[in-house]
This record gives sequence, structure tokens and C-alpha cells, in this order.
Amino acid sequence: MANLILIRHGQSVWNASNRFTGWTDVDLSEKGVLEAEKAGRDLGTQRIDVVHTSDLVRAQRTAEIIMGINECSEGVETRYDWRLNERNYGSLQGLNKAETAEKHGAEQVHIWRRSYDVAPPDGESLEMTASRTIPYFIEEVLPDLESGKNVLVSAHGNSLRSIVMHIEGISPDEIVNLEIPTGVPMHYDFEEGEIKRCD
Repeated sequence: MANLILIRHGQSVWNASNRFTGWTDVDLSEKGVLEAEKAGRDLGTQRIDVVHTSDLVRAQRTAEIIMGINECSEGVETRYDWRLNERNYGSLQGLNKAETAEKHGAEQVHIWRRSYDVAPPDGESLEMTASRTIPYFIEEVLPDLESGKNVLVSAHGNSLRSIVMHIEGISPDEIVNLEIPTGVPMHYDFEEGEIKRCD
């Protein structure tokens, strides 16, 4: 049996200021560092054989902090890939979410943030995000699990939502209600070709 751990990066400085972040490469906030450190302690005795993370520093730093605390894993390979990046929020990136809701209406902003197939202006829908994250998961992460490796994926709210949707068979209608908190590991077991949530 192999283990899969998914974690959304710790709070970023733009999460803290309620801004749409997307592909903007912002760092962790002080709270985000503490969240990553807590995740590292929670995973302190969990052997991790390989790390997959995005091209964005907030996910990379979260993985680095966790692995720096982990007592059972040394010299672990980390793979970086843009396909694990957060959903691209297009022209909304950098804007304050509350101010954007005042301008465009709270319902429209909710649709841009949570719907499956509606993209924000010049950005990606969750469906478009899934079209890059799920192939990456199948082509890169799944073979590691099949070879018996314990895998940590440090990524983002929407890139992980799309992967969880794939793993757990969540429908496009149901996925709008899934919220993935920052800095909290999600655990799965991989056995005999099946991935099952175990926390």
C-alpha cells in the first residue's frame, strides 16, 4: 500500500488581503508559514518518497517547510510542474474579492470562483484547470503510487479541487461546494489500483 497526501499551500499574502491570486507568484504570509510548520509536524513521522508541486513559490515553500520538519524523509526528489498551478483568474488577478463583488455582484463573483465550467474574464474555469491537472496526476503521480512510493502533492485550492474531483468521483454540480482549507493535509491510501480517502 502507498499513501497519497494532498495539501493546499499555507495562507499566502494575497489570501490574507482577500485578493484573487491565480498565477501571480506571491509568497506565504506569516500565518501561512505557521500552517505549513503545523502540517510538517502532523506529517513528522510519515515517510514521503517523492514530492510534486507547482511552479508557484507558495506551494513550493509549503512543501519545503514540511519536508524540513519531516523526520522520516531525506534526499527526497521534488518535481515542479506548471500543470499543478492554481487556476488562472485572468483579469481578476490582484483584485480585492469584496470590491470585485461590489462591482460585478456577489452572485457573478461566486460563479467565477466556484462554478465548474464558467471562466472569469481572460482566465480559466475549473474545467479548464482539470484538463491539465488530471492528466498530470495520471501521467506523473499515479505511477509513483503504483511503484509503492508515498507521495506528497503541494498545490492550490483549485488544482487540488480538480484532482479530488477525479479521485473521489465528485460531479461538476457537487464540486462547487468543496472547499479545501490552507495548510491541512488530506490523506489517501492507494491499494490494488484504488485510491481511497482515509481521514
